[in-house]
Amino acid sequence: MDKTYFVYIATNKRNTVLYTGVTSNLVGRIFQHENKVVESFTSKYNVDKLVFYETFSNPQDA
Repeated sequence: MDKTYFVYIATNKRNTVLYTGVTSNLVGRIFQHENKVVESFTSKYNVDKLVFYETFSNPQDA
Protein backbone atom coordinates (compact mmCIF):
# COMPACT_ATOMS: atom_id res chain seq x y z
CA MET A 1 0.00 0.00 0.00
CA ASP A 2 1.39 3.37 -1.04
CA LYS A 3 1.66 6.12 1.52
CA THR A 4 0.43 9.61 0.69
CA TYR A 5 2.30 12.73 1.78
CA PHE A 6 0.88 16.22 1.97
CA VAL A 7 2.42 19.66 1.72
CA TYR A 8 0.07 22.13 3.34
CA ILE A 9 -0.22 25.81 4.09
CA ALA A 10 -2.14 27.01 7.12
CA THR A 11 -2.84 30.46 8.52
CA ASN A 12 -4.46 32.15 11.49
CA LYS A 13 -7.98 33.59 11.58
CA ARG A 14 -6.75 37.06 10.56
CA ASN A 15 -4.67 35.63 7.67
CA THR A 16 -1.55 37.41 8.93
CA VAL A 17 0.73 34.38 9.46
CA LEU A 18 1.53 31.56 7.02
CA TYR A 19 2.88 28.15 7.98
CA THR A 20 4.05 25.46 5.55
CA GLY A 21 4.24 21.85 6.69
CA VAL A 22 4.65 18.29 5.42
CA THR A 23 2.77 15.31 6.88
CA SER A 24 1.46 11.88 6.02
CA ASN A 25 -1.71 12.46 8.09
CA LEU A 26 -3.27 15.77 7.07
CA VAL A 27 -6.49 15.40 9.07
CA GLY A 28 -4.59 14.50 12.23
CA ARG A 29 -2.06 17.27 11.77
CA ILE A 30 -4.71 19.96 11.29
CA PHE A 31 -6.48 18.62 14.40
CA GLN A 32 -3.21 19.10 16.30
CA HIS A 33 -2.94 22.69 15.05
CA GLU A 34 -6.56 23.50 15.89
CA ASN A 35 -6.25 22.06 19.40
CA LYS A 36 -2.72 23.33 20.09
CA VAL A 37 -1.59 19.81 21.03
CA VAL A 38 2.09 20.76 20.69
CA GLU A 39 3.61 24.01 21.94
CA SER A 40 5.14 25.32 18.75
CA PHE A 41 5.17 28.16 16.24
CA THR A 42 1.62 27.32 15.17
CA SER A 43 0.23 27.35 18.69
CA LYS A 44 2.05 30.59 19.53
CA TYR A 45 0.61 32.37 16.48
CA ASN A 46 -2.79 30.59 16.50
CA VAL A 47 -2.25 28.99 13.10
CA ASP A 48 -5.20 26.64 12.74
CA LYS A 49 -6.86 27.21 9.36
CA LEU A 50 -5.92 25.09 6.34
CA VAL A 51 -5.72 27.18 3.16
CA PHE A 52 -3.97 24.83 0.70
CA TYR A 53 -2.66 21.30 0.36
CA GLU A 54 -1.13 19.12 -2.33
CA THR A 55 -0.60 15.36 -2.31
CA PHE A 56 2.56 13.43 -3.19
CA SER A 57 3.48 9.75 -3.26
CA ASN A 58 7.14 10.43 -2.46
CA PRO A 59 8.20 12.34 0.69
CA GLN A 60 11.19 13.85 -1.11
CA ASP A 61 8.85 15.38 -3.69
CA ALA A 62 6.72 16.83 -0.92
